[in-house]
Amino acid sequence: MDLDLLGTFLDVYRSGSLSAAAVTGGVSQPAVSGRLARLEAQVGAPLFTRTPRGVVPTARADELARRVAPHLDGLRAVAGANGPEAPAPLDEVRLAGPAELMSARVLPALAPLIERGLVVHATFGLAADLLAALQRCEHDLVVSAVRPTGRSLRVTPFFDEQFVLVGTPSMARTVDAALLVADPVRALSHLPLVGYAADLPIVRRYWRTEFSRRPPNPVSMTAPDLRAVLAAVVAGCGVSVLPRYLADPAIASGSVVQLHRPVIEPLNTGYLVMKQGHGDRSAEAVHAHLLVAAGRWGSL
Repeated sequence: MDLDLLGTFLDVYRSGSLSAAAVTGGVSQPAVSGRLARLEAQVGAPLFTRTPRGVVPTARADELARRVAPHLDGLRAVAGANGPEAPAPLDEVRLAGPAELMSARVLPALAPLIERGLVVHATFGLAADLLAALQRCEHDLVVSAVRPTGRSLRVTPFFDEQFVLVGTPSMARTVDAALLVADPVRALSHLPLVGYAADLPIVRRYWRTEFSRRPPNPVSMTAPDLRAVLAAVVAGCGVSVLPRYLADPAIASGSVVQLHRPVIEPLNTGYLVMKQGHGDRSAEAVHAHLLVAAGRWGSL
């Protein structure tokens, strides 16, 4: 594919607007439309849905952006570099995201940039709160488990996390294997749930995706940190749905087992979010570095 087509696509994807992408790329809006049309012909599928307020990316666009963004950003960085000199020192960055992923993957991945002088001020919290603070310029970069909307935001697919239903081996032995196949909701209904919040956002989504129903189970505990949820599950307080990157070590040790095995494990895409035109050199360096790091993680 022509790099100009991909570059224009990425500008549209991040801005949510053909006119904004035209300004970014220094071309006319008809040129942007023409490039998108040629790229969609090559891909064989529409990449955006046109709306009165701009464009909304399709699932195919999300996949394409995830694949090409790290490479295009790297090429743009090289093209803008001044010769083979050593990278310039970095400054401070205000980085926000979910405590669990930030602790397990994001912050450790920044070690090479720390050697270049980067200072990270990390904030943990829920996506809605962090994105609102980003709009107020209180953060430079947000790791978000939900895809935000708005032309003022630059949104890039960052990671995919898989979710698994886990409990202790003793709880697993109370589940009727035949009933689990025939009527999984009923087979699991006696198991108490440990949730992230009172409305059981992750557990409820798993039940609706896999079983087309809300969980009827009793709730034994809620804790606003998935690491605490895992600890409670290991202790026998109940069962829960957790990202695989958190659950796998406990599964490997035998502390918990996977109670249900869907044909395709539920998947959630997370995003790196910046304000359009507000990323300084250090924030851009963190953005590009994390995209490369996520490419090595695979599905979490």
